[in-house]
Amino acid sequence: MNELLVLQPNDKDLGGGFKVRRLLPAAKRRSVGPFVFFDHFGPATETPGNQHDVRPHPHIGLATVTYLFEGAMMHRDSLGSVQEILPGAINWMTAGRGIVHSERKPERLMGAEYVNHGLQLWAALPQAFEEVEPSFTHTASRAIPERDEQGAQVRVLIGEAFGLASPVKTFAPTVYLDVALQAGSTFVLPALAAELAIYVVDGHLAIDGTPIGAHTMVALPDGQGATLTAADAVRLVVIGGAPLDGPRFITWNFVSSRRERILQAGDDWAAQRMGHVPGETEFIPLPGHPFKVQSPEPDTGTTPV
Repeated sequence: MNELLVLQPNDKDLGGGFKVRRLLPAAKRRSVGPFVFFDHFGPATETPGNQHDVRPHPHIGLATVTYLFEGAMMHRDSLGSVQEILPGAINWMTAGRGIVHSERKPERLMGAEYVNHGLQLWAALPQAFEEVEPSFTHTASRAIPERDEQGAQVRVLIGEAFGLASPVKTFAPTVYLDVALQAGSTFVLPALAAELAIYVVDGHLAIDGTPIGAHTMVALPDGQGATLTAADAVRLVVIGGAPLDGPRFITWNFVSSRRERILQAGDDWAAQRMGHVPGETEFIPLPGHPFKVQSPEPDTGTTPV
């Protein structure tokens, strides 16, 4: 059996105690299934006058996948979508040939104090679908299937597991689970996909006997599952799916299998040709490097969305 690959986060404090932990892409592992980007943000307390809005910015060649444990966010995009993101829901935004979106504090919470805590992932689109028409799909928490499995509470956010199938539509075989383990429990995770990884949201557990702490990702050997044991209560997510159908370049907010497409997207954003979020005038400017050189460097300059 191959050894587990353990990934530690690259932490960034965005101010006001709002911390983002990035696990993918990493030097040791660029992707797990279709997922090329994995950010864990919070928990962070939002107070009146203190907000961490993300101004309009573009994407190509990927789908953003947003999931909250606590709090709320208001999603707006260049298609005219307006959706408040709430805990337990899955929000899948297909960028395809290009989309612009923002994420802000909801107006109803401007005077409130609350906690924001969640995950945002990017799924690279298969090469045949990199240039599809952009779209946005919201799947409410009540529509996400869940069950008690081996004494654990399992929510099947995307894909299929334990006889449950998520209604979220994807472009390639994908797995995304939210799992809550009880104290003193053992949980056998089957090989649900060719590539799988486990991320410990909070608590500590052992994966095939190896102790793993909070905010740590463990990529399992290809085609294998694992046995999880928890002395105390633990929350974790499982991600994975079929391997990517070729390498990807990740530059700023753009993902593509083609270098020249990344540069084109940079030119389009600089010229404001990628669309606008209705009612918004702010935007995040294009960073200079690597768009002022002849070819982009892979996996550079990515920013949280």
